[in-house]
Amino acid sequence: MARGKKVIITCAVTGAIHTPSMSPHLPVTAQEIADAAVGAAEAGASIVHLHARDPKDGRPDQRPEAFEPFLKVIKQRSGCVVNITTGGAPTMMVEERVKPAATFKPEVASLNMGTMNFGLYPMLARYKDFKHEWERPYLEASRSGFFKNTFSDIDYILTTCAENDTRFEIECYDIGHLYSLAHFLDRGVIKPPVFVQSVFGILGGIGTHPEDVMHMRRTADRLLGRENYEWSVLGAGSSQMRIAAIALANGANVRVGLEDSLWLGPGKLAETNAAQVTKVRQIIEGLGLEAASSDEAREILSLKGGDRVNF
Repeated sequence: MARGKKVIITCAVTGAIHTPSMSPHLPVTAQEIADAAVGAAEAGASIVHLHARDPKDGRPDQRPEAFEPFLKVIKQRSGCVVNITTGGAPTMMVEERVKPAATFKPEVASLNMGTMNFGLYPMLARYKDFKHEWERPYLEASRSGFFKNTFSDIDYILTTCAENDTRFEIECYDIGHLYSLAHFLDRGVIKPPVFVQSVFGILGGIGTHPEDVMHMRRTADRLLGRENYEWSVLGAGSSQMRIAAIALANGANVRVGLEDSLWLGPGKLAETNAAQVTKVRQIIEGLGLEAASSDEAREILSLKGGDRVNF
């Protein structure tokens, strides 16, 4: 790892995994999402990864109309890179999931690289009472359902966004997803530099053992060529900071945020996304590294710039 490497911090501020009953600090309304994103950027995140929610009950909402209010506020208040999800939620069809990215033409959009089991149902054992009627069935449905991201779905997202100059945060939840990514690179549909987000700890994907982290890195190097990609990691739940520390020592960028973990430490809920950014930044600086600014992240990832988005 080169001394002085700038580390890209992505903050995923709300997501579609956790439900409102799990934490009073989970951003739900457009104002809460905007404030969380700006706060994360001010704490050192160069990229904010965004989902939308219904402001009344907090369920995932992938309508462009749900994204527009906070996108405009974030752009007015911050120069951070905006990353819009095309993952949405496992319950959504791909045509619904891609609409915000197709509409707003962000610098970055996420792209899941494979169909998989996506088990959220173990969280039912941790929470006894739910505020909203949708929460329990949503979690239970992950026991028998799956997250559909077929080759056709991936092609559809890439084709729909082809004219936008949007680059992708390629989310790889398992080793096979790296092989799928290599396939799209070989076809020339995805072009380097590739921003690979390795996801550890989702039930149905790769685990959180240090060997899992290094296996993902070695495989990406072999298939993609280290010079062709920027590696980032996220650890789900309690593994968030541990995975970050392991991977940072091996040249990674990092993602944190309440989408991936509600916690700041054992038994302590994170009150803000910014608190997680601050904590991972301490790890970065403790390793003698620096957090990249948003403009530095744009240069590293060859992004088109915030003046060429549609919001």
